Amino acid sequence: MNRWLITGASGMLGREVGRLLAAEGECALPLDRASLDLTDTRAVEAALLRVRPAVVVNCAAYTDVDGAESHEEQARRINADAVHGLARACARSGARLLHLSTDYVFAGDATTPYTEGAPTGPHTAYGRSKLAGEQAVLAELPHTGTVVRTAWLYGAHGRNFVRTMAGRAARGATVNVVDDQSGQPTPARDVAGRLLALGRGPARPGVFHATTGGLTTWYGLAREVYRLAGADPDLVRPTDSTTLDRPARRPAWSVLGHDRWAAAGLPAPRHWRDALAAEYAAVTATLEGAASCAR
Repeated sequence: MNRWLITGASGMLGREVGRLLAAEGECALPLDRASLDLTDTRAVEAALLRVRPAVVVNCAAYTDVDGAESHEEQARRINADAVHGLARACARSGARLLHLSTDYVFAGDATTPYTEGAPTGPHTAYGRSKLAGEQAVLAELPHTGTVVRTAWLYGAHGRNFVRTMAGRAARGATVNVVDDQSGQPTPARDVAGRLLALGRGPARPGVFHATTGGLTTWYGLAREVYRLAGADPDLVRPTDSTTLDRPARRPAWSVLGHDRWAAAGLPAPRHWRDALAAEYAAVTATLEGAASCAR
């Protein structure tokens, strides 16, 4: 049985990873920022030497996409410099590292799914900081470092688009949602399951894409959420990104390919619509009082 260490364990994805490991009787130590500040290199090295995990799952990150435009140094310190230190600590302790990354490392202007080896080219400070973190992991841990990119994440904890739309559907509200950004809505539970699969068995270094299959737009996703909520999908009205006044440019294309799963002998991801239908009740069970959000 592996010993696991989870950083960023209080976030949406970190909580799902911890929940799944606990449900399967695995030995896991979940650490939030108060327990382990990744920017403190000495504390990180001491924690790994003390715990001696076989697998580290790094769910910690600076995720304020707009804030990073005016605080790029802070984003880089957390998403790149701290990740570099964590990767070095894993190399010294012999731990494998599963590091979470994002579709923002791509330019977002493709028309076919980005493969795991497709050229990167981020247009945002956030994307640049995450790409630098990826590069650090792959350089420091060429045989035991795995980068797992995901996108359009939603879950039962924290602010996310699906919970926001479900809340508005429950009120019968009319909403305007962009219809010119394409991606793959992905439950945190699916990504957590992928991380567990990668953490077991032989090391699988390199890049994997952990999103659902198929594709839709934010408008298409909102309509499906309204339908599942029993509300009229026509309350969702299409708009385009020019109506949004945000510091960071959103990718028009966030569709990721999944070829490496089959090559690794692991099953392909389920379709986004099937995943949403299966996860909807759990994701919205604690909806009351949830804060709204926008990507």
